[in-house]
Amino acid sequence: MSYSEPVRLTVRPISAAEHLAFVRTRGSVSFLQTPAWGRVKTEWRSESLGWYDDGGRLVGAGLVLHRPVPRLERYTLAYLAQGPAIDWSGRLDVWLGPLAEHLKARGAFAIRLGPPVRTDTWSAARVKEGIADQGVRRLTDLSGGRSDPVGAGVTGRLRDAGWLPRSPEDGFGAGQPQFTYELPLAGRTEDDLLRGMNQLWRRNLKKAAKEGVEVTADEVTAAEDLKAFHDLYVHTAERDRFTPRPLPYFATMFAELSAEAPERIRLYLARHQGELVAAAILVRVGTHAWYTYGASSTARREVRGSNACQWAMIRDSLAAGCEVYDLRGITSTLDADDPHVGLIQFKAGTGGQAVRYVGEWDLPLRPAIYRAFDLFMRRRGR
Repeated sequence: MSYSEPVRLTVRPISAAEHLAFVRTRGSVSFLQTPAWGRVKTEWRSESLGWYDDGGRLVGAGLVLHRPVPRLERYTLAYLAQGPAIDWSGRLDVWLGPLAEHLKARGAFAIRLGPPVRTDTWSAARVKEGIADQGVRRLTDLSGGRSDPVGAGVTGRLRDAGWLPRSPEDGFGAGQPQFTYELPLAGRTEDDLLRGMNQLWRRNLKKAAKEGVEVTADEVTAAEDLKAFHDLYVHTAERDRFTPRPLPYFATMFAELSAEAPERIRLYLARHQGELVAAAILVRVGTHAWYTYGASSTARREVRGSNACQWAMIRDSLAAGCEVYDLRGITSTLDADDPHVGLIQFKAGTGGQAVRYVGEWDLPLRPAIYRAFDLFMRRRGR
């Protein structure tokens, strides 16, 4: 719904059932904006908010996670990751003004949100050319992309209204990534998708099939399968030097998301001769599917279990009627000497496109507390 004329919207809490019903009326929203996600993030207080027009119709919704301020617990950072689900194409004051009023009254010292709006896209072919060009360092240096006027408009209107951009230059900060890699599925067949992959990806998929890699997927995940995934995930974290999440986090994630909708989350396990060689988690809301977590063994990498997992998730997303398969975050680097470039090279091999979103923005509601919180977080290096 677009509001080109001045209107008055009101914001008030809604139940999880009302929120979920609204989500189901849309093609898709981010899984980070579903009621179940608030129950996954147990360390934050969550609430579902709805926007109502003058006729009493629910026209927008969002999940807010409230993060307390250290030593000032009655004040919170109100965070709407990849949301809210509102009309971003027109005036924003009619949407964000009531949100700010409501959250300030509830004790928020600032709002942080990430509009689910694209600003630019670059094809896999252009990404490949950029990596080969020594004069190109970042996606934003790359010509030949497609710009989205809605995204440009949102960026300008947020800045004019006093919102502060939070996304770092590489787009990969403490919040949600500004740059992602996405594979469009709408109107395509499996053969179309295979033809769109690069030669290395197709060769790796043939290798996995020849080696007899078997991929299984379940909506209802047995405890032993989740433990097997987590063991491999911890192994991956040690090898790739990142901090893994604990097993109970994933148990909660599966319990809450699957309770909200049986098709919401699936665990994929790739085995070679009975040994687990790769694993991944797929989340789906409506027509959008996300690859959220992955793991792979250092041994038997030559059987290409990770490629087999990805292809199984892509095929299942296509069969489910999804329009987008989202491989999630990338950095903006195209520098062949940057260790992060391998991530975009792997994902670009699927075909698809690199995407830049508007990024995350803050609106200070209590400036002194916001400045103190920002200083605290900088000192923590986050």
